[in-house]
Amino acid sequence: MSEPEKKLIFSGIQPSGTFTLGNYIGAIRNWSTYQDDYNCIYCVVDMHAITVRQEPAKLRKNTLEAYALLLASGIDPEKSLLFIQSHVRTHAELSWILNCTTQFGELSRMTQFKDKSARYSGDVNAGLFTYPVLMAADILAYNADFVPVGADQKQHLELARNVAQRFNQRYSETFTIPEPLITKVGARVMSLQDPTKKMSKSDDNPNACILVLDDRDTIIRKFKRAVTDSDAEVCYREGKDGINNLMTIYSSVTGKSYDDITSEFSGKGYGDFKIAVGEAVADSLKPLQDEFSRLIGDKAYLKECYTKGAEAAERYSQRILKKVQRKVGFVEKG
Repeated sequence: MSEPEKKLIFSGIQPSGTFTLGNYIGAIRNWSTYQDDYNCIYCVVDMHAITVRQEPAKLRKNTLEAYALLLASGIDPEKSLLFIQSHVRTHAELSWILNCTTQFGELSRMTQFKDKSARYSGDVNAGLFTYPVLMAADILAYNADFVPVGADQKQHLELARNVAQRFNQRYSETFTIPEPLITKVGARVMSLQDPTKKMSKSDDNPNACILVLDDRDTIIRKFKRAVTDSDAEVCYREGKDGINNLMTIYSSVTGKSYDDITSEFSGKGYGDFKIAVGEAVADSLKPLQDEFSRLIGDKAYLKECYTKGAEAAERYSQRILKKVQRKVGFVEKG
């Protein structure tokens, strides 16, 4: 009996600078673990990045570094499709068709559009408004079964599902309806300075965020300065946001349960715990940092990988796009 065909996962990440520890624990670290059980398609979504004004040279640098970081994180180009979004024209072409089956009201309700419009009030462009449709095109171009998402992206995935269902009802069954794939442990890493907010590289306080390429001393120093509480007891419970966040991080990089962590630090102060978290994070990131340094120095290899990845992604996605174009009534070329 032949084995059942593997389900397909799609995910992308913006090249907005070095990934945070939150990006790594909550998403990227898990991507490599999916490769044996799923068909995986991953990309650096540089087209999404330009919804906010970018310095061109910096965007190119960030895109290459993001691609190298994904490879360094364990994504194997022999097992997964890994490419740069703008290298595959299907995404933009399908996005236009899906724009014409998406309602204005749906997009106006997107909370991230409201947040970013407030943050970038001097440049509220049309791309910022419609980029959830491009995200839907990213997913539907490959008929993905699953999309790993954090809590802040669930609304966008729901839009992709709605758009796919509407297209299927209007033109007959075409798209797979994607399902969310949410990692429970470590799915949401919070700011070290305000543990009620998600960790973000755009935080005004540099001590709030760990970047995956931070050196060991910087990582430990930032954890030493992490906000905690006045209890002085290392345990996970309501009202201890700072300690809960540190325990989540420590658990994610060591594999220890919250009960194990509480026992390990029983009778010890927060200072000892924060240093231990910093050291554990630094140790866990060291192999990634070493591999990234090797890869970013080999531009020819990176180019070979992202070129092959884009060619394979385009072949795959164009089959779906041609079916969509035929269904909406476009005249076939050639």
